[in-house]
This record gives sequence, C-alpha cells and structure tokens, in this order.
Amino acid sequence: MSTAAPVVIVGGGPAGMVAGLLFARAGVRVTILEKHKDFLRDFRGDTVHPSTLELFHEIGLLDALLKESHAAIDTMTLNLLGGRYTVATMKHLPVAAPFVAMMPQWDLLDFIAGEGRRYPTFDLRMSTEAIGLTHDAGGRVSGVTLANGDVLSARLVIAADGRRSVLREAAELPLDDLGAPMDVLWFRVPVPAGMDMAEVALGTIDKGGMVVAIPRGDYWQCARIIEKGSFPPIEARGIAAFRDEIVAIVPGLAAGIEAIRSFDDVKLLSVALDRLTRWSRPGLLAIGDAAHAMSPVGGIGINLAVQDAVAAANILAAPLSAGADPDPLLARVQARRWKPTTRMQALQRFAHQRVIEPMLRGEVTRVPFAVRLLDAIPLLRRIPGRILGLGFGRQHVQSPLAKDFS
Repeated sequence: MSTAAPVVIVGGGPAGMVAGLLFARAGVRVTILEKHKDFLRDFRGDTVHPSTLELFHEIGLLDALLKESHAAIDTMTLNLLGGRYTVATMKHLPVAAPFVAMMPQWDLLDFIAGEGRRYPTFDLRMSTEAIGLTHDAGGRVSGVTLANGDVLSARLVIAADGRRSVLREAAELPLDDLGAPMDVLWFRVPVPAGMDMAEVALGTIDKGGMVVAIPRGDYWQCARIIEKGSFPPIEARGIAAFRDEIVAIVPGLAAGIEAIRSFDDVKLLSVALDRLTRWSRPGLLAIGDAAHAMSPVGGIGINLAVQDAVAAANILAAPLSAGADPDPLLARVQARRWKPTTRMQALQRFAHQRVIEPMLRGEVTRVPFAVRLLDAIPLLRRIPGRILGLGFGRQHVQSPLAKDFS
C-alpha cells in the first residue's frame, strides 16, 4: 500500500464532505470526488439537527455556519385531524444550538467545502464521477475508476455515494432491504407577503393524507407522503387535482399553491430503508446512506451520515496520518455505528407501521393517545426532542482532529 496515495472519498454529500474536512484537519491527504458540477440540487435533506450543529461547535465553526441562511426550529407541531398538537421540544438540550437549522443542503456543503479548502491536504474535485473500483494483486481495493477512463489510486476508498451507491455494489457488500411503504413528492410553495409561516404546522395528517411543510424563509419546502409506487395514477389525474389534494390537507398553502404549474415542479423521491450487514472490505469503507439508507421520518438521515463521518475520522485519521494500514480498523467504524443505526431504523419502521401505513390506508380516524399525552404534558416532549435532536450513540470530534494542522 502506497502511503503517497490519498484517501479517496466518493460522494460530496454531508457524510463525504464532513469526513473530508476532518481528515484534512488531521493532516491526512484526502481527495473528494463529486460527480456534479455544483451542490445546487433541490429537495435534499435540509434538517441540520443539534447533534450535527454541536460537531461544528466542537471544531469552532458553528458561529460561521449559522451565518448561512437558515430557519431555527426548536419545537415540533403537528396538525392531526383538524387539531394542532405540540409533540417535541429541543429547548432543553445541553448543546450550543438546541434547535434544528433548516438550511438548504447546498449552503451546508458549500460552507464545508470553503472550510476544507483552507487545508493543503483537502482536494475537492467536482464533475468527477467514480464508476468502479480497482484492486491490487491480492484483491485489496486500491483505487477507483473514473467515468473519463482515468484511474485514481487510494490508500483507502470511502464510499459516501448515497443510497444508490455504485461502489457498495461494485464491492459486493451485502445489503439488507428493510422495506418502506411510501414514496415522497417534493415541491415548494411560496409564502404570501405578510403571512406568518407558523400558521402552517411542520406536519399535517388528515383523512386525505400527510404533508410536511418545512419553512425556508420565503417558501415552504413540502413533502406529500404517498403510497409506494402510486405516483403514476396521481400524475394521470393531473396537476390541478394534485393541487386540490394538497390544499384539502393543508388549507394554509392555498394562497401559494398555483406556483406548482406542472409535475415538472414536483420531484419524486423513492424512499428506501436498508443497511449493509458489512460496511467494509480491505481498502474500502462505506458510510452514510451508502451504508444505511434512512427513511425521511424524523429528518435524521443527514445527521446519522455525519455521525458516521466523525466516527470514521476519529478511528482512522491518526493511524492514516502515521502511515499505518487502515484495514484492521475498518470494522471498528461499523461496530461503533451499528447500534445507533439499527435503533433509529427500528423507530422509523415503527413509525411506518403504526402511522404511515394506516394513514395511507385512510385508517387514521382519531388522534393517537401518545400524541394527546405529549401535547398535554410539556415535560414529556423532551423525550422525542432528545431522540430527534441528538439521536443515539452521539459522536464527538476527538481533540487531535479539532486542532489546526494547516
């Protein structure tokens, strides 16, 4: 294994970018490959939770990050069958920023890229697509092949290329598909001048279905939850019928709903819930959605991915900086992140089975007791707030990685 080769991270999403920044800060030469020319792709996960904000606080970047455009939400409300219920709060969390920052993902990624470029060991290559792996004579992963025909050698390849990971397939890592009953239709609705965004609850469930409305300053980023595979008949009914369905569920969106002119303004997200049972093989490690695709329930996908990145850097950066072989350490990343991942996926499956599937079948006819209890007893709202805000197995940036190695 050549110590001159960089760590190559494939995928410039939250997991790949945070891992790249932390490795670079630790003096490890890292090359991040992002197949797109920029980060400007809408309808991606934009909920930056307190656990992730705290990591930026630990490396001294939180104040700078929060100068980026965002909305801060510390209390979760739900419109359910005509009533409004408060179900979670994060105000009590023992962190520097006890709220969810609703921040466009492209702003988050641009910010990380800018900080990474301060380090000579950080190399971000846009418009560079990895399509396969190379191997040495012993079968160890030794690099990646690029769409332009080039080969890039690597000390270690980190697959952070998302839920449809090309590299995890090329590495033949075993995948366990947990199933998901839903898909999501993403769209945006403008906020009329003078309207308080709080008039529309973050989530609304009614007999007509479920819509999540994320505040983005002058518009809501909305998600219409639909039964898996049911988009073709929705599209066949036409855009006017679709707009009518949205307004029937969330009347507060009526004033801006005409902004959805056609289904070109609606993006389908095919929801997946799965996980690799083995995240690594010699020379390669999968993290983030490439290791475990999460449901949109709770908006925790970004934050689990970032926690993976921190765990990988904590375990691997110092040995890599010293020129050590990373292979014996790769399984430790999965071991550290396995229980938090499976616990969160178990909660998501519970939500699918007890909330989403009954809602899709039109069986939600009364407000669940748990929702009424959370609304009635404010102290209890801290429990879901802590789970959503901090997750399980929260990672902290180890002190050597927080130092400036530039």
